[in-house]
Amino acid sequence: MLRLEDVQVRFKSKLALDLGRDIEILDGDRVGIIGSNGAGKTTLLKAVLGMVNYRGKIVRDISPEKIAVHMQQNDYIETVPIRIILEMIIGGPIKENPLVQEMIQFFEFEECLKKRWKHLSGGQKQRLTLILVLCQESPLTLFDEVTSGLDFETRQRLMDKLSEWYAQRQSTVLITSHYYAELDNLVNKILFLDNGKVIDYGKREELFRKYCGNAIIICDRTDLSQTLEKKHSVLHGPINKIVFGCQNEEEESQITKKLSQNNINYRRSNNDIEIMTINAKAAFYKEV
Repeated sequence: MLRLEDVQVRFKSKLALDLGRDIEILDGDRVGIIGSNGAGKTTLLKAVLGMVNYRGKIVRDISPEKIAVHMQQNDYIETVPIRIILEMIIGGPIKENPLVQEMIQFFEFEECLKKRWKHLSGGQKQRLTLILVLCQESPLTLFDEVTSGLDFETRQRLMDKLSEWYAQRQSTVLITSHYYAELDNLVNKILFLDNGKVIDYGKREELFRKYCGNAIIICDRTDLSQTLEKKHSVLHGPINKIVFGCQNEEEESQITKKLSQNNINYRRSNNDIEIMTINAKAAFYKEV
């Protein structure tokens, strides 16, 4: 269990993080910490690790040095093969470590062992770091922008692997990201930060219902689709889209029927993190 009690972090005169409430993360939770650049995501992880001074209280079940952590920047010796680096860090031969062997195979990393760090692609470097982090088998693992700098395909493939790895495990995971879609198959809770403040925190499905309703229907903003805006509930969304909020199946059916009759393509979702955050942020600043 991890509990953050009214945590604040200052860098000189700047208040970088001000949670303003208690955040409780239970054993086995997979928490996506989301927000734009400068929202306070990395600062929060550093506070959990004890890497920055903070006010408030952080209660951990384990000491910070036993937490497995992946940070954005990781560099290793460039002059020796990756196999040597890996064995130096794990403290013995790969052939004597069944868990590391399993991860090398799982992350399809066998061919990279003979390469040097500078010859690895961005995705291969991230896979090496994931292997080193996961082989610690810590009950609490922190990932900071694990797919930063990678192209869409590589990001998706890496997150699919990470989601698959944790599917049968009970570890607690905190992962920061500003690519919301890549968290779909991994996290069960969302901690949404903006300018160091908590916009909201809770289970994904509960936050979606709170800000979006039962489901949303998204379509392009056209003359035809805009005629429906006056007749149905519309949520905040991308400027070139119309997002209809549906409180029940009957309302959803009415909207999709009209869109289909007018040959307007649409997408339905009941868990879209991006649309949820747009509306959560709008509601937060309206209240403030």
